[in-house]
Amino acid sequence: MRPAEKPEISLEERLRLNDVGSFDWDLEDGALSLDDNCLAVVDLTRAEFGGTVESLGSRIGPAEAVRITSAVNAAVESGSDAYGIYFHTRMRDGTMRLSHASGRVLRDGEGRAVRVVGLLRAAVHEPTELAGLDAGDRRSRVALMVQGTTEALSRAVTVDDVVAVLSGAGGLDRFAADGLVLGLVEGEDLKLVALVGQSMQALDELKLRNTDDSLPLADAVVHRRPLFVERLPEIAHRLTRLRPYIDEHRLDSAAFLPLVAQDQAIGGLALFYRGRKEFTDSDRNLCIGLSGIVAQSLQRAILFDEERDLAKSLQDTMLPRDIPQVPDTEVAVRYHAAWGGRDVGGDFYDVVVLPRGRIGLVVGDVQGHDTHAAAIMGQLRIALRAFAGEGHPPSTVLSRASRFLAELDTERFATCTYAQFDPATGIVRAVRAGHLPPLVRHVDGRVGIPRLPGGLPLGLATEFALEDFPETRLDLVPGETLVLCTDGLVEEPGLDLDAGMGALSTALSSGPERAEDIADHLSRTLWETWGSGDDVALLVLRRVPDPGTPKAPRIHRYVHQADPEGLADARQALRQHLTAWGLGEVADDVEVAAGELLVNALVHTEGGAILTLEVLPEAPRHVRLWVKDRSSARPHRRSPGETATSGRGLMLVEALASRWGVEPRGEGKAVWCDFEAPDG
Repeated sequence: MRPAEKPEISLEERLRLNDVGSFDWDLEDGALSLDDNCLAVVDLTRAEFGGTVESLGSRIGPAEAVRITSAVNAAVESGSDAYGIYFHTRMRDGTMRLSHASGRVLRDGEGRAVRVVGLLRAAVHEPTELAGLDAGDRRSRVALMVQGTTEALSRAVTVDDVVAVLSGAGGLDRFAADGLVLGLVEGEDLKLVALVGQSMQALDELKLRNTDDSLPLADAVVHRRPLFVERLPEIAHRLTRLRPYIDEHRLDSAAFLPLVAQDQAIGGLALFYRGRKEFTDSDRNLCIGLSGIVAQSLQRAILFDEERDLAKSLQDTMLPRDIPQVPDTEVAVRYHAAWGGRDVGGDFYDVVVLPRGRIGLVVGDVQGHDTHAAAIMGQLRIALRAFAGEGHPPSTVLSRASRFLAELDTERFATCTYAQFDPATGIVRAVRAGHLPPLVRHVDGRVGIPRLPGGLPLGLATEFALEDFPETRLDLVPGETLVLCTDGLVEEPGLDLDAGMGALSTALSSGPERAEDIADHLSRTLWETWGSGDDVALLVLRRVPDPGTPKAPRIHRYVHQADPEGLADARQALRQHLTAWGLGEVADDVEVAAGELLVNALVHTEGGAILTLEVLPEAPRHVRLWVKDRSSARPHRRSPGETATSGRGLMLVEALASRWGVEPRGEGKAVWCDFEAPDG
């Protein structure tokens, strides 16, 4: 005998027997967990529930969702641990049932709300405290919707920001709607820029052109009057282009609202509803009021975007369009504009072709963030280009530029770093006028900030009759990188300039090799991370490495005069490379000779020395060591006495090397010595 089947329990019986369920809402990822009793309260099966707040939309209407969200937000923002709220749920048969939720806000160690857990129950009898409060509750609901929309849109700056507010989380709740479409007027067209709500994306194929009666939103925009349709399916036959969507997605009513600002229609807003059969006077006034708030925000955003585009266009016309190609050298430039509408900055860069194969590098910043600063920047950049192109020394270029700026009808000053670079020798002659010093990344990844004695900013130097811009020589060996930038790259809110320069040095040290990649890396690591509150001009120059060939490898290294560890590091690098090349047998002799020649250069000349080690494959195969310095005085072999403490350097070199010699190199000289390479 089969056991009797259990009779199906009605919803009312389930609510009576199990009228309390629990829920768990993760505020970080939006996941919502409901037990079986909770699902019974909202009349959903496990298969119908999607595990998110949005999947409750068929049971909890937009207006009630606004009230629930407001209660949760109030508890989160006030620091309260608990909240409770009554709300109405639409059951499967269309009837409305009262429910009550009580929740507890859980926070992490920093006090940030991360989860809400609580109980949900069916309220069989409406509490006496809710009786007679329908009108007040409605007014409160309207106030919350207006306040929430106004606060959200007040933070929107661009058109994209406005669209994000309307299409993001809670966008539909602000209008208590099931679907939203936003269109902007572009010439004679109405372009859809936001489609929000279940299945609303299907409307994307409607490119609202040349307004006609089948497109009520476009009609509302043209005639600048709102259109409320309470029986949308009944007039669907008149809306030939919308009818398929009305039938397929069961849309019951809609409000088509023009967005008017300063007596000009700038767009349209369509709100779609399911289950709503009428629009009361207060509903209509609310929709019109909310559309006015959206219109004002859009107008501000459109003006901001236009001003920003104008500012960017102005800035682009004043910066160089093309960067010249330099032999054996990589040059990369970047300009990042701060977000400030029409407030453009005076940051600039330039790369100028000079006589005798050299190039001029310029990075500067005119005082101020406005169109006047941009105009002064354009004039100053052209003047600097002209003075540099005439072949003047760097100090003369800046002194003339200072006089030019002082003679303009302006009180603005400018900071600037200017450098002449010779790609054939790697010599850099740099001057600066109140600007940041350059940075140099060496072959081994170390980053140095050369000491460039600077003068006053351009304009001020002439006003105070102090047009003295001391010139500093730098030597870039192949593989080294020079970086010039404006202060927007190193000024982090809350930190001093030294900390910013330290962060730049760290980022440069760990950055990629190529100049273009370095420019992107520094922009991403510093400017984009710290914010876009200031303009940035960035110039990166890198001498292409000269590794030689597999049969004739070569290395270069610069040894700074003021670096106490530079000599030891250079000797260690020589040994490592000789060993890697299979020439470790001569490492001791090469290391000793290099030490003697480097000490002579660092002690008896001004500045550092460039060390080059190469393998010459011609028979007989040998290793050649070069030490180049800035002095033209030739070294002489001496014969020191037994008690002398110096003068034996060239004697050691002569004893260890198979031969040695001296060659003039530009303003300095190069001492070389050869070592026979072992067979094989």
